[in-house]
Amino acid sequence: MQLDDLYRRVIMDHYKNQRNRGTFEDGAMTVELNNPTCGDRITLQLQVEDNKVVDAKFSGDGCSISMSSASMMTEAIKGKTYEEALELADRFSALMKGEEVEFAEYEEIEALSGVNKFPARIKCATLAWNALRKGIGEDSLNN
Repeated sequence: MQLDDLYRRVIMDHYKNQRNRGTFEDGAMTVELNNPTCGDRITLQLQVEDNKVVDAKFSGDGCSISMSSASMMTEAIKGKTYEEALELADRFSALMKGEEVEFAEYEEIEALSGVNKFPARIKCATLAWNALRKGIGEDSLNN
């Protein structure tokens, strides 16, 4: 099996079997973002304690890239401090720029590396990550 085929399968698995899809009843930090160029929209919810992401969920509609990326991201950031979550977001941004980046602790994210060959799709892949940055940034300012 070629690496591109494996990556496609990982992306489609996260699209068809989205991890952490849903909403929290209350008390969660909520960030809504959309990508007007293609219609993707996401609502990211984070349960945080002491500047640490205890749990994460998302809802919204979008293409397989945006929804798979949100699924992967919510898996990767659980249990991470704000600093660790932002560091993952920085590494993801580098991946989207075509840089060699490893996600040893959550290597499925690397399946999105091929997106950088399609500049119009980068916004799809980074939508959830941008919501994460916005939410953590706003919460940091309030503490």
